Amino acid sequence: MSDDIFQRLQQIQAEIAQSNPQNSSELEAFRLQYLGSKNILKPLFGLIGQVANERKKEFGQLINACKEAAESKFAALEERLASENAASSYSKIDTSAPGDPFLTGARHPISITLNKIIQIFQRIGFTVAEDREIEDEWHNFTALNTPDDHPARDMTDTYYIQDDLSHVLRSQTSTVQVRVMERQKPPIRIISPGRVYRNETISARAHCQFHQLEGLYIDEGVSFADLKQTLTYFAQEMYGATKIRLRPSYFPFTEPSAEMDVYWGLNSENDYRITKGTGWLEVMGCGMVDPAVLANCNIDPDKYSGFAFGMGIERQAMLQYRINDIRQLFENDLRFLRQFQSGY
Repeated sequence: MSDDIFQRLQQIQAEIAQSNPQNSSELEAFRLQYLGSKNILKPLFGLIGQVANERKKEFGQLINACKEAAESKFAALEERLASENAASSYSKIDTSAPGDPFLTGARHPISITLNKIIQIFQRIGFTVAEDREIEDEWHNFTALNTPDDHPARDMTDTYYIQDDLSHVLRSQTSTVQVRVMERQKPPIRIISPGRVYRNETISARAHCQFHQLEGLYIDEGVSFADLKQTLTYFAQEMYGATKIRLRPSYFPFTEPSAEMDVYWGLNSENDYRITKGTGWLEVMGCGMVDPAVLANCNIDPDKYSGFAFGMGIERQAMLQYRINDIRQLFENDLRFLRQFQSGY
């Protein structure tokens, strides 16, 4: 019986050496026969008790050699077949066929709108000025002639820094104008774009953070006529509007102050909706810089005068692209953003 077992093992070893599977199904059959959970070597392990003691070591070495030969043969064949399959698949590729589309990135509608506005004002000599978003009360309120009891100072309207109520998240980019006036003597002609924060309930028309762009021009002999001409130019370039109107208003840092409207027209149902049937659309606030603000920034109000204006960028983007809900501008929904891939 002992010799029969050794002959069987030698036969299996020879079969393993001669095996040459040509495809994945034949390779799987080889694995099941020699390495599977019910392989032909497994019953032979149980026959070691029938082997003479002096040949047990030889038996163990031979059956392990069979197992190792099967494992090595399987690994080599598996690697060879994988390589052949990869080469075969590559040869079937039609290199003349069009590839998969590559989705390019797109600028955010806020960035598109902001860049357009900046370029409009740069063409008439305005330069961009930027500064910090965490400000002290002096630059955010006091220097801008905002009274101590003004509602904008309340914590219900302004984000104060915890444990430091003398600093706030800026509620307007006018703070940049103050800092420029403090360190630069007239003439000054700047625009200050940036993010601002106000403690407002988020809705379709309002958000607790948004973007503004404010403009400032200080020089000798600057008049309200200069302000009107500048804003007329902006309305023509931005909206193609041929008419603007300035309605009296109030801002602590300008006097006189005004709200600027452009004539949007009533050519469609949407025009009626966004202009409330008037044809006119409010786009920004403006006015002549209050002499008190100039004095706070160490600029002689008897020698210099100036105008300022400011607008919300989200509002401009919503008008440009007919967006009805401001929240869409902050949700980063790719289905929404991909509509602006042609933007610059």
